[in-house]
Amino acid sequence: MNPPATPPTNNTLASLTWNSVDWTLGLSVSYVVIIGVAVIVVAIFLFTYFTGNLFGRSFEIDQAEFGIGNQKIKLKPTHTDKQVAYAIWVELSTRKIGLPIDFEHDVISEIYDSWYSYFSVTRELIKGVPVNRFKNDSTQQIIKLSIAVLNEGLRPHLTQWQARFRAWNNKKLSAYEKDDSDTVIDPQSLQRQFPEYEKLKEDMERVNAHLIAYRNRMRELVLKD
Repeated sequence: MNPPATPPTNNTLASLTWNSVDWTLGLSVSYVVIIGVAVIVVAIFLFTYFTGNLFGRSFEIDQAEFGIGNQKIKLKPTHTDKQVAYAIWVELSTRKIGLPIDFEHDVISEIYDSWYSYFSVTRELIKGVPVNRFKNDSTQQIIKLSIAVLNEGLRPHLTQWQARFRAWNNKKLSAYEKDDSDTVIDPQSLQRQFPEYEKLKEDMERVNAHLIAYRNRMRELVLKD
């Protein structure tokens, strides 16, 4: 009978033995090998966790979807990128900014309030990204994209329409409040009286469509393997 397998000596990383009596194969591995493998596994896990999917494919984003250009961005999402994308997706999904506008029932001034507050929320999200993560190229791309959506996608509409509409709307509301009659007008009916309502509505729908596309792409990025 062959002797049972024994741990390899300090000079042997692994040993293989064969028992011809009961036809069993024995393998002994040095603690050095076990520790080495464990270190490699942990290193791969940490690298994947902090820099993204090691073997993942690139994720392509078309800036035209968001109305901020015609370039296409290719990146390999990191864990940090997905955290930022998830936070943005949640904000867009729980605020009117990322949902289709219903002009029969939605109030434009409330939509503008939601759009404006999104500026502050996105700025805080971006500022919350650790500086050492910003060195990663894909993280830089996600942050630049988020800023571009604000400055190039959302801000032009607000600059052109928000102040003008609010000034007109507030003046009309004040006039109705001073009216001694029992006339009551709902805000949806009032906003349709805005002189350039159709142009405002068309541009707001355009921006809204881009924001919805942005929300959907952030969701896809979060779910990217």
